Amino acid sequence: MKNPDNKTHTNIEQTLVDINWTAYQNRQFTPSPAAWEDQVLYFLILDRFSDEKEKDYIDNNGNPVTTGTTPLFQFERDAYKADRGQWAEQGNRWLGGTLKGLASKIGYLKRLGVGAIWISPVFKQRPKDEHSYHGYAIQNFLDVDPHFGTRQDLQDLVDTAHKQGIYVILDIIFNHAGDVFAYDADRYSTDDGKGGHFMDPRWDNHPYRVKGYRNGDGNPDVPFARIDTFAHPEAWPDQAIWPSELQYPETFTRKGRISSWDYDPEYREGDFMSLKDIDHGAHDRDVYGNRIIDNFRPTPALAALCELYKFWIAFADIDGYRIDTVKHMEPGATRYFTAVIKEYAQSLGKENFYLIGEITGGREFAFDMMETTGLNAALGIDDIPDKMEYLAKGYRDPQAYFGLFRNSVLIGKGSHTWFGKHIVTLFDDHDQVRKGNNKARFCGDTNRGYAHLPAVVALNLTTMGIPCLFYGTEQAFNGAGDSDRYLRECMFGGKFGSIQSSGLHFFNEAHKIYRIIADINKIRNRKGCLTLRRGRQYLREISESGEAGTFGFPHLIDDRILSVVPWSRIFNNHEMVLAINTDVDQLRTAWVTIDNNLHGDNFNFLKCIYSTDPLQIGSEVKIEARNGKAVRLTVPLGGFVVYE
Repeated sequence: MKNPDNKTHTNIEQTLVDINWTAYQNRQFTPSPAAWEDQVLYFLILDRFSDEKEKDYIDNNGNPVTTGTTPLFQFERDAYKADRGQWAEQGNRWLGGTLKGLASKIGYLKRLGVGAIWISPVFKQRPKDEHSYHGYAIQNFLDVDPHFGTRQDLQDLVDTAHKQGIYVILDIIFNHAGDVFAYDADRYSTDDGKGGHFMDPRWDNHPYRVKGYRNGDGNPDVPFARIDTFAHPEAWPDQAIWPSELQYPETFTRKGRISSWDYDPEYREGDFMSLKDIDHGAHDRDVYGNRIIDNFRPTPALAALCELYKFWIAFADIDGYRIDTVKHMEPGATRYFTAVIKEYAQSLGKENFYLIGEITGGREFAFDMMETTGLNAALGIDDIPDKMEYLAKGYRDPQAYFGLFRNSVLIGKGSHTWFGKHIVTLFDDHDQVRKGNNKARFCGDTNRGYAHLPAVVALNLTTMGIPCLFYGTEQAFNGAGDSDRYLRECMFGGKFGSIQSSGLHFFNEAHKIYRIIADINKIRNRKGCLTLRRGRQYLREISESGEAGTFGFPHLIDDRILSVVPWSRIFNNHEMVLAINTDVDQLRTAWVTIDNNLHGDNFNFLKCIYSTDPLQIGSEVKIEARNGKAVRLTVPLGGFVVYE
C-alpha cells in the first residue's frame, strides 16, 4: 500500500482530526498468527542494525550482493583493531541504521528462522538530540524519525517482511514523551561539580512550574499550551510535541524525575530522567487506599495515545506492540489501552494482535499484571534471563530455571498449568537492568561466554516460552562495559562495530552460531510438529551408572554444575528429548529418564536429529528399562543434542 501522504512534513497529520481513517483502512490486512509461541522473535535496535551499505552478504532473494562499500568482518583480521576510547565514545549517538537497511536484511532473518521482528521505536525524536538514537524520546507520535527514513519506508519494510512470512512488532511508548519542555524549578538545588549549582526537579508529589515547550534548538521559549499554528507556523514540525492534542499542559504530570524507583506513586508519576511523564488518569480507591482497577478514569491524553497507536496499525499493518515501562503506569491505564487496541485490531481482522508488556520484577508480579490488564505476554522478568544465562554457564540449579514455567502456585491450582505462552524469554537485551552498572552480553563476561553460547541458544529456542533473540547474538557479539551503549553495537559496522571494530559488517550466514540457530529453528519450525513450540516440559533425572537408586535431577555441586542437563517436550503423545552440556572442556555422558508410557516394546530406539557435533546426527540410542525407561546420551562439550 502506498502512503496517502507524499512523505513531506507538510503532509503529516498535525492533529488526530486530520487522519483519513478511510484511506488508511482501505487495504487487506495481514491476519495474526494462530499462536505466538510458534514464532521466534528477533529484537533489534534500528539505528544499530543496517544502513544498506554492506557488501558481500546474501540478499532477500538468496543472491550475493557485491555492491556497497562496507566489507564483511573477519575475526582473525579485524577484531579489537579500533581505538578503545574513540570506539566507545561513538556508542552514545546516532550511527545510521535505517528502515530501508532493515528491509534489505529480511532474507537474512528469514534464513535464520525468525518468525517476527521486534523493532525499537521508530517515531520522531526531539531534533538535535544526538543521544536519542534508541527512540524512547518521542517528539511527534505521528511521524517516523528522519534518521530512520519515512513513513513510507516503514510501510515498505512491513510489506517486505510479510511477503517473507515474518510478522512485525513495534516497540511503543505511552508512559512518557521526550524532553519536550523545561521546568522552572524552585527547589532541589544540585552541585554541578564546577563550583556552581543547578535546579534539579525531583519528585516530591507536587507539580513544578514549566518555562515552556522546547523549540527546535532545545530552548524552552514556546508557550506551554496548545499551539495556534496560524499564529505560530514555525512551531511545526520541530517545536513542542505533536499531534496537537498532546500539547495541553494537563497532558503531563509535571512532578519531576524519579529518585526512588520502587516507591509508589513516585515511580508511576515521576519522569524517567529528562523524559516527561504523561498523565493517564486515576483510580478510585477503597477504604484502605487500594486502587479500584475497574473504576479508572482516563485522561484525554490517554485517549489520544490510543488513537495514535490505532493509527500505526492501520497505516503500516503492524502485528503487535511491545509496550515500554508497564511497571511505571497505572494498571487501569494499561488495561484501557489494551482493550482499545485489541478491539481495533480485531476490526481489521487481526484477531490475535499481540501486546507484550515490559514488566520488570518477578514472575508473580508479572502474572498479576497480565491478569489485571489483559496483556498477552510479559517481558523483562528478571529471574528468567538470569537463570537461563547462568544455567548454561553452570552456575544455576536446573530446577530453579525449569521451575519458572510452572505457575500452578500463582493461580491456586494443583494440576500443572503452564506459564510458557505468556512469557517472552531472552538472555540478552538492550539495557540489562538486572546487571546494574556491570553490563555484558552473554559472550562479554569472563565466564567463557562464547564456548557456552550454543547451550544458552538451545535453552532459549527449545524450552518453554516465546523465544526472543537479541540482534548480534547469532554473530557472537560480546559487548561489555559500564553503560547500555556496550550492549548496542552496530551490525553494519560504522564507528561502533562489535568486537571493537570499525567500518565492517556482521551479516555472515556462515558464522558458527548463525548456523546453529538456523538448524535448531528448522527443527522447531517443522510443519505439523508442535512439540518444541507448544509442548509440555519436564526436567529429566540422570545417572552416570544407570543403576537403580542412582537417578536424580542434575544439580549444583560446590556452586557449579558440570553435567548433562536434559529435558523433554511432550505434545500429543510425541516426546522429544533434549540436553545441553554445561561443561565446555569435555563431553559428558549420562543415562536420561524418558516418559515411561510413550515408548512401547515396538519402539526401542531414539534417533539423534540434531547435535552440535554433526557426527552424532542420525545415530540411535537404545531405550532400556532403567528408572522406568531411560536412554544413554552423550552431549558434546558445551553442546546440545535433540533425540526423538
